[in-house]
Amino acid sequence: MTKRVESKFKINRRLGVNLWGRAKSPLSKRDYGPGQHGQRRKNKPTDFGVQLMAKQKLKGYYGNIGEKQFRKYYQEAVRRKGDTSENLIELLERRLDAVVYRMKFAMTPFAARQFVSHGHILINGKRVNIPSYLVRDNDVVEVKESSKQLAIVLDAAQAGERDVPEYLEVDHRAMKGRFARAPKLSDVPYPVQMEPNLVVEFYSR
Repeated sequence: MTKRVESKFKINRRLGVNLWGRAKSPLSKRDYGPGQHGQRRKNKPTDFGVQLMAKQKLKGYYGNIGEKQFRKYYQEAVRRKGDTSENLIELLERRLDAVVYRMKFAMTPFAARQFVSHGHILINGKRVNIPSYLVRDNDVVEVKESSKQLAIVLDAAQAGERDVPEYLEVDHRAMKGRFARAPKLSDVPYPVQMEPNLVVEFYSR
């Protein structure tokens, strides 16, 4: 079993945060890590440990992205002009599965990835089934007609746990949205504090 398909609740407990802000998170009941050593007293983390935790939180939030792919996002963020940490967040938010999650067409990033992979999403009228596809400004993202009445889509659209951020425009009656502009870190509605600057420090050591 790969790390990507680990229980999302285990990710929450390992990192010690309610990563997606879900009411069902086990941290509500057990605020310690999983496994037999989960309740051991933790030492003060080193600088490396703090940077590593920041990286693991960001990777985990976007559906537990693999290390090889995540490093490519960092390298692309470095290559682009501007602030590297802001570039990294923009690249992650442009992922199609992240956009589907943000538009509330799926309940979790994991569900969004599966939804895209199964061919339920159209971009500018064409089917795209690659979760890591990078959405461009003004791209129209839509649930295909035959999938618009699926219970998982309707439940996600009506869920009150989170709102659609301002850099996206969504019509839930039509199950269609537009990626209006690139977000900044301050625009992204993370339930926990993300520190992409520490991720940049981790990779630039």
